[in-house]
Amino acid sequence: QVQLVESGGGLAQAGGSLRLSCVASGRTFSTYPMGWFRQAPGKEREFVGVIRRSTGYTSYAESVKGRFTISRDNAKNTVYLQMNSLKVEDTAVYYCSSKRSIGISTSPDEYDYWGQGTQVTVSS
Repeated sequence: QVQLVESGGGLAQAGGSLRLSCVASGRTFSTYPMGWFRQAPGKEREFVGVIRRSTGYTSYAESVKGRFTISRDNAKNTVYLQMNSLKVEDTAVYYCSSKRSIGISTSPDEYDYWGQGTQVTVSS
């Protein structure tokens, strides 16, 4: 089992920044991808980005590319989502997730473990 705990959400103004953290515990493997997803009210959960902690490889959704950055601190079993140039449409609950296999995926259906989510609200 893997436990994921997100933190760092809150309220920001458009153009501002927030940094989310996700601490992983349990049977974690740095070769398995960890993803960030978000879900706005009335919408499906959507891919934001993914990182493979062993190599630092990252991939992002087009909607956040150039604004969001995922990083990791393997000693702390923690991944971060740095969100800059925030837009009102970034408002959502953000979730950290992890897989039990190596392949990189953008589909939430392929992730096995999820955090509780953290609310990000961006005001105009």
